[in-house]
Amino acid sequence: MRIWRIVLLPVLVLALSSSMAPAQAEIASKRVLVDLRKQGGFAGLDDRVIVYGSGCVRLSRRTGPTIDKCLTAKEKRRLRGHLGKLRIGRTERPPQGADFIKYTLTYDKRRVSRYTLPSTWQPVVRDLDKIMEKYWAPD
Repeated sequence: MRIWRIVLLPVLVLALSSSMAPAQAEIASKRVLVDLRKQGGFAGLDDRVIVYGSGCVRLSRRTGPTIDKCLTAKEKRRLRGHLGKLRIGRTERPPQGADFIKYTLTYDKRRVSRYTLPSTWQPVVRDLDKIMEKYWAPD
């Protein structure tokens, strides 16, 4: 009878721990690293790139499906390098006129909207635009 306990206990612990791991990975992957939304203009842009802490992205446009992909190691390193130099600043007032694109960037628990891109935003926005162009393609 004791042999069954000795054999059964490690098997039970292993089964429970392996069933809990995906739930923990699910929670960790949902932590948002950076979120960029481009809206406006005469074309009616509404593009969104969400990069999660796991390195996976969710891409959406005004038209078409929402796409989930994972970045390559090189893309993750490059983006994190640019994010390390990012100075998010303050929200900019809407300019006079009609054909402007509003960039809303959420990073490090702060959300800021701009109509002109500061120098530290440019590499981040460029990287996220490249990711959108590379991975978002309606099937």
